[in-house]
Amino acid sequence: MYTFFIVVEMIISVLLIVVVLMQSSKGGGLAGSFGGSNIGTVFGVRRTSDFLGKATTILATIFVVLALFINLVVLPRGEQEVQSVIQSQVPAQGVLPPSPQPAIPQQQR
Repeated sequence: MYTFFIVVEMIISVLLIVVVLMQSSKGGGLAGSFGGSNIGTVFGVRRTSDFLGKATTILATIFVVLALFINLVVLPRGEQEVQSVIQSQVPAQGVLPPSPQPAIPQQQR
């Protein structure tokens, strides 16, 4: 189930990228290289910009809602709590234990 929703999210993200790039900006933008300049002849210039604007809004909304749904509902959760290295260490006492005195070899006479 998790994999299915991730694949759908990736498809929506690619569609959103394509729709955003097809919109013509004031300077022409990337719309010309992706065929965005010819799309106006299909619907008309006004209807094309309305269609692309609505498509961007709808795809962005679906993208965000699906991302939240995956994160809150579908995301696999581990049943075990894994402690970090810091949490698994024994808490330090206030004073270090005394270190043993090194044995000093006696000098022979």
